[in-house]
Formats: sequence, structure tokens, C-alpha cells
Amino acid sequence: MITRPIYNTLLLPDVSYYFKKDFFSGQNPEDLEPGCQILFIQVKNRREDREYTPKDFYPIGISARVEGNSDGDTIQIRTLERADVSDLEIENGVLTASASIRPEIADLSEEEDRQIFLQLRSSLLKFVQGYQWGIWARSFILQRQNVHDLACALSDYLNLTPKEKYDILAADSRRERYEKIARAVNEFMEISRVSAEAEAAQKGDQEQLYREAALKKQIDYLQKELDDMHPENVSDVRKFERKISRSGMNKTARREADKVLNRMRQEGKESHEYGMLYDYLDFVTSLSWKAPAAPAIDLKKAQEILDEDHFGLKKVKERIVQQLAVMALNRKQSGSILLFVGAPGTGKTSIGQSIARALGREYVRISLGGIRDEAEIRGHRRTYIGAMPGRIMEGMKRCGASNPVMVLDEVDKLAKDYGGDPASALLEVLDPEQNNSFTDHYMNVPYDLSNVLFVCTANSTDTIPEPLLNRMEVISFSGYTASEKFQIARKHLLPRALTSAGIPDGKLSLSDGGLRKTIDGYTMESGVRSLKNLIDTLCRSAAVKLVNGEPDGISVTEENLEEFLGKKQLRHESRLHDPAPGVVTGLAWTRAGGEILFIETRLTRGKGGLLITGQLGDVMKESVQIALSLVKSLYPEETSVLENHDLHVHVPAGAVPKDGPSAGITLVAALASLFTGKPVDPDWAMTGEVSLRGGVMPIGGLPEKLMAAQRAGISKVLIPEDNLDDLDEVADEVKQKLEIIPVRTVEEALGRLL
Repeated sequence: MITRPIYNTLLLPDVSYYFKKDFFSGQNPEDLEPGCQILFIQVKNRREDREYTPKDFYPIGISARVEGNSDGDTIQIRTLERADVSDLEIENGVLTASASIRPEIADLSEEEDRQIFLQLRSSLLKFVQGYQWGIWARSFILQRQNVHDLACALSDYLNLTPKEKYDILAADSRRERYEKIARAVNEFMEISRVSAEAEAAQKGDQEQLYREAALKKQIDYLQKELDDMHPENVSDVRKFERKISRSGMNKTARREADKVLNRMRQEGKESHEYGMLYDYLDFVTSLSWKAPAAPAIDLKKAQEILDEDHFGLKKVKERIVQQLAVMALNRKQSGSILLFVGAPGTGKTSIGQSIARALGREYVRISLGGIRDEAEIRGHRRTYIGAMPGRIMEGMKRCGASNPVMVLDEVDKLAKDYGGDPASALLEVLDPEQNNSFTDHYMNVPYDLSNVLFVCTANSTDTIPEPLLNRMEVISFSGYTASEKFQIARKHLLPRALTSAGIPDGKLSLSDGGLRKTIDGYTMESGVRSLKNLIDTLCRSAAVKLVNGEPDGISVTEENLEEFLGKKQLRHESRLHDPAPGVVTGLAWTRAGGEILFIETRLTRGKGGLLITGQLGDVMKESVQIALSLVKSLYPEETSVLENHDLHVHVPAGAVPKDGPSAGITLVAALASLFTGKPVDPDWAMTGEVSLRGGVMPIGGLPEKLMAAQRAGISKVLIPEDNLDDLDEVADEVKQKLEIIPVRTVEEALGRLL
């Protein structure tokens, strides 16, 4: 007897099977002659990686007999009875086993057996009637002779696992076996019926979608014809389709725009969201998405434009030209983010316009002063009602270019609260490593800001967060000297004011003396903003006279200036005329520029107390303490008077807050002068921070302070030796009128003053 393993095949008694001859490869031909016996045993799991062992087989198999051995490729085999398999052995891939007939429980009569078969066959014949392949299936089913034959013929279509097929064979009760076969056949028919219904429903849905798509395509075609015939009445959807296709958006932005456009098409104009969708598409399609080719940069022309628009600012212009040179060599936007720091009216913002003109780019200015909400930079998310883009992207839309010169004005006046930190949001905008994919919350798609030349302005760096400040290169605007203000007024401010006031040429003249008096007597700033306002006021006053019939034009001189500007509104502090012990002139920096201030000291009867007035900050109060300690150590005998006297230190203009360490050397000089009784020459002014060891340390704002000293009539100035390099930033006009003496120690300074 041939013993043959078989896997995942439903074998039942009294059924004819056809096997390929190669299934019995390696078998002697005489073993496959008609009448030969075969024992099929079921394999639990197919093994490809190793040989089978006895444990891999089920204990119940089935015997069979060879019915026919044709010369073709198949062998007809008919199953006989179920068999219990024992003594299974495997040697060199050959299986041998003992088998004994496994009796069945005959719990069905022949009539019941036949009735079950006919009922099952009838159900199948009725089932296949609704299918195209039903005729073939009907013939296939009618060829079956019994339940076993029907089940085996359908076994490849039934949803049965190998284990379930074995369980059918292993059922001793014929009734139980038929019930399992009937259950499997009914499950097959039900699954097929549900699948057919789902397929039909899906087909219906697809046909509906195809119909809708065809109708929409036809509508779009007709709408296109109408738009071409009447361009003035083009629909919103068609208009945005054109704008999107021509915009040059990146893939992410195009995908989002198409998504919003489809939603807009589906919603229709009656939808309450239509306006929001329209605004979004109008915004993103108004942006410039295409990066322009880098034009050649003419440094000579750029220098001419800077000189034409701004007088002075030599160092600033040199740095700007260097930036343009780097861009010209790299043929792209590169270099540091420039931060212009200086007093109001020094030209920080307007020089951005000159840079744009020199590069042939669009110019856009964004004021950041007072911004508290991060959404002002990054935009609002579209889920909120009234959502808007941030100021950066709004500026990009306004200028209509992808490579403008963008001036971020007043970055030192950013604030933060519960709405977020706008300064942190600016980090992504200004960082060259990140801004090539800047994502505004309103747009929700990346936009390339790497082609934008950012220029920032501030009055001071004190309030700018350190991470933001590190991304920028600080360029100081030290302010203008009186002669520079004179030239700026002549070349720029006065011609513009005459044009703005509508005064014809030759009808108003302003003498040099009158202009200088305006500068010296009516302004005190480092910039020219107040000077511009004064000249505008002068022109308006002259316009009134011209309208009232002034016959020969108007001439403004030093003598009649008050008729146009009124009495002097400001009075600068000037040098002391009467020297007194304990009174010394210091130099201070303010947001409006430099100014001189006096340190006044006096002894009064008391018990060694210290009184400080003049609205001084904590830093300056500490400077008073340090200065007093230094003077006590330098003049122990002279300061013994403090045992029965109080010391009063006062800085005039008590309504003005004052703070900063640079008054240290001035306080030391004032106290030393008071205790020694030696007055300091009023021609001296000084600035410098002091240490408790007696060193004079560097300070900031030196150019503004020296201009204030020169304006006040001071002729000699003491500065810290470490500030000598800062003299390069001071105008030659100022340095020529001052004797500037560097000092390193307090003793050296007092040696020159007392």
C-alpha cells in the first residue's frame, strides 16, 4: 500500500478524485496500476524548511483505490473508508504506517441521506441562478452524486481552514458530518450573496459619481465658454483657478489652495463660509511665490544713492556697501541681519528705503512697536472667526514681491503677555536656517522668506531678548553733529517742506544764521525729527503770510525767526561759568541723544548721613556709595568731617529719571572737590564707570556724549582708556573742538582735575 501525505484537501469517503502524476513522483509505476491501494494521511502544517516527523500528522486518514492510470497527466483515485493511522514511520522521506478501518456511526437512513443531498443541491442550484456563470455552475452541481461528492467539489470555494476540513473527515457521526458540510455551504452562499449586494451598491455609487463628474465637467466647460465670452463676469472659482495655475506655488501650497478651491466650489455663494474661503484664496494668490533671478548689484550706484539720500553716517554706509558686496559675490541673499540702533530721527528707517532703491527692490516697512500677541507675527489659525495673516506675510502681500527689503521697525518695543512672545516668533523669521520654510498660521503652508533682505531698527538694545539680538549685527547710529544737521536741513528737509507746503520757488528763503539758530536753539535731539517738524512749522507760518498777500516773498533770518517759531522752547545745559567746590560736569546718554548733567554735593550739619536726590536709579545710587568709599580711602583726613556732617548728593532735573554706571568718575570728582575744597575747572566734563579698586571702566554712548559736550561749550573731556577705539565713531568735527584725555585710574583723573 502506498502511504501519501496530503495537506489542505477535503477527503471524504466514496468520492472520485483526479491527481497529477507528479504528485506520486518517485513511486514505482506498477504501484499506480488500477486496483492498487493508497493511504492518504492529513498533514497538520505544511513544512518547507525540514522533513516531516510523525507528530506532524493527524491520526485519522482515508484509504483509496486507483481507478484508472491513463497515459495522460492525471490519475483517477476513488476514496474508500476512513482509517485510524498507527505505527507511522518516516525513513529517507518514505512514509510507512499501519491502518485499520474506522467505523462510522450510521445515524442516517438512505432516505434521509438522499433527502439532505437533494435539499443541499436544490439550494445551490437556486443560488447560482442569479449569476452569469450560473449555467456552468448548474451543470457542475448536477454532476455530483452525494453529499460527500458535492462537498469535495466545492471545497476550494468554501471558506474552510485546513483544520476545519480535517474535522469534517474526523466526524464519526454521518449526521454531524453533514451538518458541518451544510453549515459551510450555507456560509459560502451567504457571503457570496452579501458580496454581490455590496458590489452592486458600490457599482451604483460609482456610476453616480461618474455621472456627477461628467455633469461637473460639462458645467465647467460651459462656464469656461461663458468666461471667455464675457471676461468681465468671470466666476470666482474660475478666477482663482487661473490665479492658482499661474502663481508658481510650491507643491504643499498648491495642494492646500486646490483643497480650499474645491470646498469653495462645493459650498456655493450662499454658504456662510464662502467669504472666509474667498479671502484665503485671494490672499495666497496675491503673494509672489516665484523666486526672481538675482540682478547684478552696482556698488558704485548704491554708494551714490546712499550719499544722495543721507548726509554723514559714513560708517553705516560702509557696512551697508559691504553687505551688498557679499550679496553680489554670492548672487543671492546672504550676510547678517542688520540692526540699526540709535536715537529717533537719525535715519534708521529711511535708510532702508535707500537700500531698496539701490538694489532695485520693493520696500515694505512693518512697525512692531507695542505688539504683544504672537499671532501678529505668525498669523491667526483659520479655525477662528476673523482670522488674519501675520504682519510679515501681510507685508509680503502688500509689496507683491518675494525679495523685498523689509524694515522691521522698533524691535526693542516688543512686549509679551498671555498671547505669547512675539520676539520668539521673530526668531524663525530672521534665522536664515529656518525662514526658507516659514509657516504662517493663517496660510498653514510654508513660504520662502530667504530672499527677503531684513533690516531691523531700535532705539536701544537693552529690551531686545538675547536670542533675538544674537541673530542680528548691531550697527550704531550715533547721531548728527550741528554741521551735519545744517547740511541735512539744506539738502533734504527744507526742499521737501517747501514742496509739501506748496510754496513756489523763490518765495521763501531761510538764511544760514536762521537755520543754525533753529538747530541750536530749538532742538536737542541726536536725530533730525524735531528739526523736520520745526522746518515744517516755519513753512506753514510762511504759507499763511503768502496767502495773506505778502508781495515780495519771505526771508527768514536769525533776527525774525521767532515770528515763525515762537520763543525758544528748549534750553540746553551749558558749561558752568562760576566754578564751585563739589560741583562737576558729567556726560549722559539718553534715547534722544547725549546731554550734560551736573553733579552737586554739599555738607550740612548732621551725624554722617547720606542723602541722595534727583530721582536716581539703583545703579546710580550704588555708584554714589562706591564713589564715597573711594574718596574716603584717598582722602581720609579730609573726609573725617563726616563724623559731624551729613552729605547731600543731588543731580538737577529731579523730574527726569536717571540711572546707569557711567557717572561713577563724575561722582568721585565731585566728592573729592567737595572734601578738598578745590573747584574743578568748568571746562572739564567726564564720563566713566569706576570700580572699588579705583579703576575707570568703559562706558557706552561715547559719540553722543562727546557731541553733547561740544554743544555745551566744554573743551576738555576725560574718558576711560578702554573707550579709545570708540573714537573712530565720533565725527571729526567734534573731535577737533575737544581735548579728549583717556584715563585708566581714579588717581590719574583726579590728578588732572584738582
